[in-house]
Amino acid sequence: MSASSFNRTERYSPVAMVFHWLLALMIIGAFCMGLYMADLPFSPTRLKLYNWHKWAGVTILGLSALRLLWRLTHQPPADAAGPRWQQLAAHGTHLALYALFFAVPLVGWAYSSAAGFPIVLFGQFPLPDFVAPNKELSLLIKPWHEILAWAMAVLVLMHIGAAFKHHFLDRDGLLWRMLPGGR
Repeated sequence: MSASSFNRTERYSPVAMVFHWLLALMIIGAFCMGLYMADLPFSPTRLKLYNWHKWAGVTILGLSALRLLWRLTHQPPADAAGPRWQQLAAHGTHLALYALFFAVPLVGWAYSSAAGFPIVLFGQFPLPDFVAPNKELSLLIKPWHEILAWAMAVLVLMHIGAAFKHHFLDRDGLLWRMLPGGR
């Protein structure tokens, strides 16, 4: 199947594309920021990056909710042809990614709340604590934020790998469905 095999109606909508690419950039950025800031010594830079990381997480959470609402109310293009196991793997990966779009920021918010560090979105809007401050609970929650973030990173890499496989090996035009201005 060539790139031209998918017609215009088999492409994702412009809104779906914006959600996909904006969240992709934000998630990758927040993940990289999290890796970088975690090993910094206590400093104003570290505090600033932690706040930016929290703001990114809350923004990702909100955009994920909007994306899910869009997805539930708008039919995506038909699945690509291929072996049943690939279709099941794609669906499972997408479901897991959607779950992690919510779980990672919510667990991060719970950790921040339990540790006694409130989230003040963009330095202007204080958000309620997700859980009551509790040092012992924060120590239990903290590793889960990291574990879930790494799980999402693995799934994102699998998703990218599958897209490249479809594009470069299968040459089925699947990648063009999510690219703005695609064929």
